[in-house]
Amino acid sequence: MNVAVVMGGYSEESVISLRSGQLILNNLDKNKYQTFEIHILKEEWYCLLAGVKYPINKADFTFIKDNQTIKFDVAVNTVHGTPGEDGHLQAYWELIDLPYSGCNYYQSSLTFNKRDTLSVLSKFNIPKANSIYITKGDVIDGNKIVAELGLPFFVKPNQSGSSLGISMVNSLKDLPKALDFAFAEDNDILIESYLKGTEVSVGVLNFNGKTTVLGITEIVSQNAFFDYEAKYLGKSSEITPARISTELETLVIETAKKVYESLGMKGFSRTDFIIMNGIPHFIEINTNPGLSTQSIFPQQAAYANISFSDLLDNEITLALQKKPIWKK
Repeated sequence: MNVAVVMGGYSEESVISLRSGQLILNNLDKNKYQTFEIHILKEEWYCLLAGVKYPINKADFTFIKDNQTIKFDVAVNTVHGTPGEDGHLQAYWELIDLPYSGCNYYQSSLTFNKRDTLSVLSKFNIPKANSIYITKGDVIDGNKIVAELGLPFFVKPNQSGSSLGISMVNSLKDLPKALDFAFAEDNDILIESYLKGTEVSVGVLNFNGKTTVLGITEIVSQNAFFDYEAKYLGKSSEITPARISTELETLVIETAKKVYESLGMKGFSRTDFIIMNGIPHFIEINTNPGLSTQSIFPQQAAYANISFSDLLDNEITLALQKKPIWKK
């Protein structure tokens, strides 16, 4: 079976994605799969074989080597951010009838949009922060924001990953800089109230036909919050399992499963919560979580005593079972 391991992307997250792709390549069973390293970058799409780049034909996601056209049976997607986590690649693969891992294009697009995700989850009574939605060009009244959300509060791009463009605002004098930082990533932003409590990250997937929680990881950031530096540059401690009571662990697991199923998810995911006053409050869900050796999801897989090879086999099986929406 020819498996395309797709990595890269068009955002600053591409570096992390390339690391994730290497972990997948290292853990796919070579007795079952012929693996191909596919890079999706702004400049070019190519298959990397023995240090040589073979351009990908975007018409059908194939490439030519030694006058032979190489086709793929399935794509394992680990592109963080756009275009692999926002539904663009998924919609493209649907159109060319190529099975792919993870959730469908609609769920990818939905969950990459923070406002729309919160709107859907509000129908399922999932606790979350209070928020204000702002579009570039809107008149912004800092005093009204403070009156509604209090201080401190967070300013976030509506569509962005890996905590890019996020700021914590402790004083209104910090607001203009935070707005510029967020608007540099997206024309729409969310301003959210501060939740004081324990941050946890929960790996959830469909494993052997069941919604399964791999583990709960407690996040202790050296910075004011779990920002890009804390996530990827060693400025945090990640403790699995989280140091919470058995009762609270059960509640977090139930809530994480409810989020996963309410959003119609498939494949790997990592959902972040702040536990405040004994209640897990939803922060965000990542549908292509980082899979480098330092990432949380692989740590949780090890804690659950499930080999990464088995997880990848499961993902490929699920991908091959899916039918494109236009074929149903």
